Amino acid sequence: MQKGRKRPLPKGQAQTDRNKAYTVTEPAELLPFLLKHVTGAGRNVIKNILAHGQVAVNGKSTTAYNYQLQPGQTVTVSKERPKEKLPFEGLSILFEDEHLIVIRKDSGLLSVASDTGKDNEVTAYRQLMAHVRLDDPGNRIFIVHRLDRDTSGVMLFAKSEAVQQQLQNNWQDAVRERSYVALVEGMVKKEQGSVKSWLKESKTLKMYSSSRPEDGLLAVTHYKVLRAGKDFSLLELHLETGRKNQIRVHMEDIGHPIAGDKKYGARTRPIGRLGLHARVLAFIHPVTGKLVRFETEIPKLFLKPFQGQLQN
Repeated sequence: MQKGRKRPLPKGQAQTDRNKAYTVTEPAELLPFLLKHVTGAGRNVIKNILAHGQVAVNGKSTTAYNYQLQPGQTVTVSKERPKEKLPFEGLSILFEDEHLIVIRKDSGLLSVASDTGKDNEVTAYRQLMAHVRLDDPGNRIFIVHRLDRDTSGVMLFAKSEAVQQQLQNNWQDAVRERSYVALVEGMVKKEQGSVKSWLKESKTLKMYSSSRPEDGLLAVTHYKVLRAGKDFSLLELHLETGRKNQIRVHMEDIGHPIAGDKKYGARTRPIGRLGLHARVLAFIHPVTGKLVRFETEIPKLFLKPFQGQLQN
């Protein structure tokens, strides 16, 4: 054997080494780190492993060659390609760990099945249940809060009943920020304000503000004007309470119903959907105790009525 030439690895060694965990001891990019530590695998093999989602950093899969590693992290390389994930309809996952799933729901998708819904009705709940059962048929998810069918935005699900109960029982304290954007009818002249009322539900299942103080559930909504035109305004809304249809009722109360919300007084449907989007949700993680925050973009459709107009 020539001097300096590496001896060939025993058959199967590379495959075995690619099923190991490696501890990061100094800052590095992921691809060079793998090339250094995964023995018996060339550059193309490593890139192929990365591309197929077989590399995870602290348990979270990544395909980024330039992922910045920090000391103390663990890089796991699996010899098995991950199972194919189910395609989602009307939702995308923003975050997932062993306790929670945070999604962005599209307008038109039900959060959970309606009482009169069909057994095969597509919902966020059913899709996510099928998603977690790919790993274990015994896995389940639990809904923490709901968004109306025609409202889009950030939604939170728990992976155990214990986590669900912890979140729901401490919702007011756990949630640090919960904001929406709403396209409403008319020009809102007051730049910011608050709406406070006591909400009740009619026999036709429509929520309304009682004319008597403390007659119902207290609801408080704060708003700020982002854009205003002659016919429509775009508002940022922060919830102090989280009552059923709270924003929709309060916008009707101030004379500026949400565009497309015929149930609560709207006369127009300029964007072909309800003009309400849950943009931000920030809360204390029930297990780690850390503050986590999820923010989504304002739907482009919400800006359509202001095109060609001067901003206020």
